[in-house]
Amino acid sequence: MFGNKKKEESNTVSKKASPAAFNALNSLVKGTVIEGQINSESDLRVDGTIKGTLICKSKVIIGPTGYVEGEIRCANAIVEGRMDGTIHVSELLNVRETAEVKGEIFTNKLIVQSGAIFNVGCKMGKQESNGFAGKPKPSAKEISQSGRTPATADAKKAS
Repeated sequence: MFGNKKKEESNTVSKKASPAAFNALNSLVKGTVIEGQINSESDLRVDGTIKGTLICKSKVIIGPTGYVEGEIRCANAIVEGRMDGTIHVSELLNVRETAEVKGEIFTNKLIVQSGAIFNVGCKMGKQESNGFAGKPKPSAKEISQSGRTPATADAKKAS
């Protein structure tokens, strides 16, 4: 009597829940190559090769044997392998010591461990769907060329 009712309720709950609710992990194993666009609701680990666009609403992990050539858009990312292209990370990008990253980076927070090869253009700040929430801070190069920030230089020109 009561046992059947509980069993039905628990089955109903598990059928309605999405894979992301259980922290599901998609995995692309070594030796697998995918070309095109990949969309994922839950975490994705890449130990193979992706050539194209990867859009993930959760975390992307590029393992030590993983290689991505193209564009990644995700909430968080850990790079242990190779990435060549553009990465848009809305929260934290963690580049490990075994990583080799080339291209353009757009992230809110960044960790680059000693030993990583990190040859990128990087813009940091809170990301929105259409870009940054605020004006990015001037680069060290912009400051050293003029001796002051661009805003200060513009104010001097105006006066």
